[in-house]
Amino acid sequence: MASNLDERRAALLESLCETIVPGSSRVQPVVYIDALMSHMTAPERDAITTSIDALADAAPGGAEALRAHAFTPAFLQIRALAIEAYYSDFLAPGAPGPSAYHEIDFNSPLAMRINKDWSYLGVAG
Repeated sequence: MASNLDERRAALLESLCETIVPGSSRVQPVVYIDALMSHMTAPERDAITTSIDALADAAPGGAEALRAHAFTPAFLQIRALAIEAYYSDFLAPGAPGPSAYHEIDFNSPLAMRINKDWSYLGVAG
């Protein structure tokens, strides 16, 4: 795993992702987001960590606690990343899965021909 997030932020982000996209923890979205951060500029990475920090107090409270943050830039950024991490059909190495395509039964002939290669993010799989 890349090292853009300390343990506290990684745990908060995992909690946020699971609240925003229930069931997403099965694919380990934090692995995807952390790897993605490795390809961002320092200000972009800082914006993500700032967003995580802004939601830190609400994260343990689940959906109800996040409701007050629903239209803030911090929430919208983390929401976009959580959705991308899950619905891009990412499955971290060693994650139990299933991936999103299997979970939502997205079995179109073209989708099933796609062989995801996450090596561009530095994630082997």
